[in-house]
Amino acid sequence: MISACGTAPLGDGLYQVKAGDTLYSIARNTGRSVGELQRLNQLSDNTIQIGQILKVGAHSVAPHTPPTPARPNTPTPKPTPPPAPATPAIELAWPSKGSVLQRYNGKSNKGIDIVGAAGSPIFAAASGKVAYAGNGIRSYGNLLIIKHDKDYLTAYAHNQRILVKEGDTVKQGQNVAEMGSSGSDKVKLHFELRFKGKAINPSPFLP
Repeated sequence: MISACGTAPLGDGLYQVKAGDTLYSIARNTGRSVGELQRLNQLSDNTIQIGQILKVGAHSVAPHTPPTPARPNTPTPKPTPPPAPATPAIELAWPSKGSVLQRYNGKSNKGIDIVGAAGSPIFAAASGKVAYAGNGIRSYGNLLIIKHDKDYLTAYAHNQRILVKEGDTVKQGQNVAEMGSSGSDKVKLHFELRFKGKAINPSPFLP
C-alpha cells in the first residue's frame, strides 16, 4: 500500500481519486471511516480507480478556539489587617497618697496595693456613681465600688470606714473612704480598675 498524499477536493463532499490513494487514506484524510465511504459510494470492496469521483460527505472542520488572552500582570493586593483594638481610655487620679506595696500582675494581684496609715483618706480615682458599699466579700473587707460609665469601674478594698453610700454621685478626688485593714493582715488600700467587668492594669491610666 502506497502512503496517501493530500486530498484534492472538487467541491463540498466530493473527492477525485489520484495515484497513490487508497480507500483507507481517503477515509483518514476526510475524517470518515472506510465503511462510511463504501456506503456513500455503494462500493462492494476497497477497490477504487484513479480519476474516480467519490462522495466523502461534508468536510469536518475543527472549530477554531481563540487563544486565551494573557492575564495582566496585576499585583495581588495585600490583605488589609484588622483594625487594632481600641485602647481603653480613662483618666484616673491616684486614690491614695501612700506608697505602692505591690503592682498589678494579672494573676495573684488584680490591682495595686498602696500602704499608709490607718484612717488616711481614700479618694475617688474618677467621677462616677457609687455602685456598692459594704463588706459582702470577705477577702476585700469593707469594699467600695464606683461605676464611672457603662465600661469602667474602680474598686477600693480593706477600708476602715466608707464615707459614701450606694447611689451617691462622687467627683474625682473626693474623699470617699478611710484606709484600713479590714479583710487584710496590714493597713493598705487594694485598688482595682475594671473594664467591662475584667480587671486591667490601672498603672497606664494614672498620672
